Amino acid sequence: MARLGIDLGGTKIEAAILENDGEIRVRERIATPPGYDAKIAAIVTLVRSVEARRGLTGLPAGLGHPGSHNPRTGLMRNANSTALNGRALDRDVSAALDREVRCANDANCFALSEARDGAGAGAASVFGVILGTGVGGGLVIGGDLVTGADGNAGEWGHTALPWPEADEQPGPPCYCGLRGCVETWCSGPGLAADHHRTTGQALTAEAIAAAAEAGDASARASLDRHAGRLARALSSVVNIIDPEVIVLGGGLSNLPGLPERLEHALAPWAFTDEPVTRIRRNQHGDSSGVRGAAWLWPA
Repeated sequence: MARLGIDLGGTKIEAAILENDGEIRVRERIATPPGYDAKIAAIVTLVRSVEARRGLTGLPAGLGHPGSHNPRTGLMRNANSTALNGRALDRDVSAALDREVRCANDANCFALSEARDGAGAGAASVFGVILGTGVGGGLVIGGDLVTGADGNAGEWGHTALPWPEADEQPGPPCYCGLRGCVETWCSGPGLAADHHRTTGQALTAEAIAAAAEAGDASARASLDRHAGRLARALSSVVNIIDPEVIVLGGGLSNLPGLPERLEHALAPWAFTDEPVTRIRRNQHGDSSGVRGAAWLWPA
């Protein structure tokens, strides 16, 4: 059964058709327009276009989005695309497309995609990690997405950095209102801010990685601190969930050697004599969002 996936991001909207064999042969992307109604209209236009190219209509559709639906009100919350907050996105998109549209947080879609036929394929439990401008996650157990009682399962980016050192307290302020969240340390902006505090250099995460590759000792030290903090943060995930595989996604997942470094650095912090959780880089890259949205409809 072919399925339609839609990935609603802050800068782009993508729609793609996932075929029976797991391949995507038709996809389109457009810039995300401002305003809620314009976003809904853009989704409709995009869906009609990709279905027409495939000669199909009314495909089962899934939508990945920032934030989450409040299960009591059905309204969106916590989306960095603030036009979505307080709106019944699932109902509005379903009405506009005249079909049921299954919706999930974009990190959940990433985790589902990598668990079904990506870097976590075949594993009984997969925790998908997003390391980009923010830090998010999603949990898949037995092939099924776990969203939790309040729809917030996997939000480890807004837990505190474990075992903070003296110079890590109380931690940077987070937009959620607290301080020292994992996101403030382990996101791309968090890495850049740490490097700036330490060296006075205003570099992006990508530039820090490039400088480290070129032999810059201060950049290498910043990456080491980042990996150490990330390992501490992931140890909490391992201690609570004990996933078989952790899959890394987002821009920072491309840091050279990061999965291997994390597996090594995790050992002192995980409550086990022999960590068995495998840490892998994603297989599907930025296609995982739209693929996971399509996988919200089972095979």
